Amino acid sequence: MSYKHIQIELKTGLATITLDREPLNVLNIAMMKEINQALDSLKREKVKLLLFKAQGKAFSAGVDVGEHLGNQVEEMIEVFHGIFRRMDALPAISIASVQGAALGGGCELALYCDLVLASEKAKFGQPEIQVGVFPPIAALIFPRITGRKKALELILSGETINAQEALSLGLINIVVPHENLEEELEKFLGKFRPLSGLVFSLTKKAFYAGLMDPVDRGLKEIEKIYLQELMKTQDAEEGLKAFLEKRKPVWKEA
Repeated sequence: MSYKHIQIELKTGLATITLDREPLNVLNIAMMKEINQALDSLKREKVKLLLFKAQGKAFSAGVDVGEHLGNQVEEMIEVFHGIFRRMDALPAISIASVQGAALGGGCELALYCDLVLASEKAKFGQPEIQVGVFPPIAALIFPRITGRKKALELILSGETINAQEALSLGLINIVVPHENLEEELEKFLGKFRPLSGLVFSLTKKAFYAGLMDPVDRGLKEIEKIYLQELMKTQDAEEGLKAFLEKRKPVWKEA
């Protein structure tokens, strides 16, 4: 199947999904539906490793802000979160190769992966708070990856951090020179390619079971807060409209 906004390649147990909506790979609903279709197609394949990478200068600048407004927000959340539910359903080990900015939903997609390799030019951030909303997936996974206090600081401030700081916080696995990203990615993948895919899947299952973390239940609660409480506030609507209109938001609740 051919796609408009992504590429998919399956080769010897490695499935590669490449974001291809340059220049910034902004995730609109159409693009996210393609990612979900690609992930669904992998259920029928023997996939040991699932790689996310991107064309262009940015991994992804995030989800399309315009699709947060009105009736579209519920579909946007359903389709976006469908990506992560599908990733969880696959036995493959997921890996992100991040060559540039991974912001908002792009940061969530990268850091949700089991393993992350990043160029020294990569940067990570959740700027949603600055437009009057919060990042549901980051709220779910950041406290599980790094320290609770730093996780909350990153989400509440919307701060962008570089690859080295992300490495020091345990958000990613390795930082490599930008010009050697592809070469280093092959080396990184080479550590896993010779090993048993079945053992991988069971090890991943045991690893997350050991955390005693009902992730899907947590995500359902976060979605409820996001859609039924946050998106009904004037400040959320004001922040999103201000971003689209390229002006500073005027908060009702300062």
